[in-house]
Amino acid sequence: MKTFTLPGTDITAPNVVLGLMRIAEKSDDEIRGLVHTARDAGIDFFDHADVYGDELHECERRFAEAMQLTPSERDAITIQTKAGIVKDGPYFDFSRDHIVESVEGSLAALDTDHIDILLLHRPDALVEPEEVARAFDELQASGKVLNFGVSNHTPRQIDLLRRHVRQPIVANQLQLSITHEPIIAQGVAANMQAEPQSVTRDGGGIVDYCRLNDITIQAWSPFQAGFFNGVFLGSPDYPELNAAIDRMAAKYDVSPMAIATAWITRHPAHMQVVLGTTTPDRVTQAAAGSDLPLTRAEWYELFRTSGHLVP
Repeated sequence: MKTFTLPGTDITAPNVVLGLMRIAEKSDDEIRGLVHTARDAGIDFFDHADVYGDELHECERRFAEAMQLTPSERDAITIQTKAGIVKDGPYFDFSRDHIVESVEGSLAALDTDHIDILLLHRPDALVEPEEVARAFDELQASGKVLNFGVSNHTPRQIDLLRRHVRQPIVANQLQLSITHEPIIAQGVAANMQAEPQSVTRDGGGIVDYCRLNDITIQAWSPFQAGFFNGVFLGSPDYPELNAAIDRMAAKYDVSPMAIATAWITRHPAHMQVVLGTTTPDRVTQAAAGSDLPLTRAEWYELFRTSGHLVP
């Protein structure tokens, strides 16, 4: 497993992360089996959110109940969680009171005294950055949260926060896969009139912005074809792409899932791939793409056969 020092932190992080949004209905044994498989593959970074599960903090609580971590076991892993989504409505809430209340709930559910990284979960159109700054200052001063980041934010939304927040924004969790790649595709076709791929949708190039500002991109839904409409691996909608993936999988003696992972980890931005599977074998397969050395030609072939233009 390839690791790197997460900029702005003292965390040695793997470039593949296990997301735990689907464990609410899993047994203790199933959760332990999933987590232990991840650890065996070199994944010691676990992604949560307060809203994962049918009930508030449910997946966080199930993780803690199943794992029963000792203090040394807790110190050996990185726990990341998120706050800001209110399911009743639904709506978003980046107020100081909501952020602090959410963190207190996460700490209790996870049975821990600190969160390694807290992300603001999707942008709040009514954000008051001064409120966010108050929450971050209080949580950092108390030792309850060590590091802070965002999810699904544009460059200007991050700039607005950074005008008031003193702590580094260390991560931005964004949807990214070979077939859902507007944050990369727009730059490849920049300044091409009437070409939809060239349209900037994130306020100025979020990938380059994150690289310039030492913000780690965490790629969620790395195998989704689009916005929650099925996976592209093996899909008849992507015959040319899957033919290329299968050929590369045979060349490197890995699964197609490893190739899909490697397409993201090959990017020099040092991105992290956030897995959402609850199947241990798929965790192992995906983790094999952590440091797979795809060539430039192979990376662009996957980009091109996914339906994107290479001018």
